[in-house]
Amino acid sequence: MQQSGAAGSHGCALCPLLGVLFFQGIYIVLSLEIKADAHVRGYVGENIKLKCTFKSTSSVTDKLTIDWTYRPPSSSRTESIFHYQSFQYPTTAGTFRDRISWVGDVYKGDASISISNPTIKDNGTFSCAVKNPPDVHHNIPVTELTVTERDFGTMLSSVALLSILVFIPSAVVVVLLLVRMGRKSAGLKKRSRSGYKKSSIEVSDDTDQEEENDCMAKLCVRCAECLDSDYEETY
Repeated sequence: MQQSGAAGSHGCALCPLLGVLFFQGIYIVLSLEIKADAHVRGYVGENIKLKCTFKSTSSVTDKLTIDWTYRPPSSSRTESIFHYQSFQYPTTAGTFRDRISWVGDVYKGDASISISNPTIKDNGTFSCAVKNPPDVHHNIPVTELTVTERDFGTMLSSVALLSILVFIPSAVVVVLLLVRMGRKSAGLKKRSRSGYKKSSIEVSDDTDQEEENDCMAKLCVRCAECLDSDYEETY
């Protein structure tokens, strides 16, 4: 804030355009606070969110605008990739054509966007600019985006984790099943040698056991199918 002095008595024609209000002999400078991630890392083919938030001293109106720009590495050339004013206007030309999506909410101070199907060529500097008249003065934060290929180690670790989660429980079930079947078989052999005849209750138990074994076998087959499906999606 600055005391008006002589300028205050004569008014300031450009003040509204500059985001400055003159109230009771005092100039009030209105401003926005904008924040964005300084560095964002993404992977080829996986959607990347560029986060940008803002705080304004004024209520959000249909005059609020948001502009995202992109500058390639080692270049001074910038291009507009997204514009917002009441509606979303992603770029319809250039490298980011049909790949920019609005994921923000202006009423929550969110001006974030998302990039679909990113490639290594998308590496560079992204800038987020917000204006909410009369709040127009603000910093312009930049985000350095680095897109890389997922390395084999990362993919292998994902497959290994999936294998552990699927195979270990299945292996435990199979081992317990085999142990139980082995004990059952040994008991039947001993009884058959001594001429033992099963009662109706034991016959019923055997039928239930066969059904249980069949369910366990189907469960193991299903787990194997799920693993194969997830493995194919990973690659």
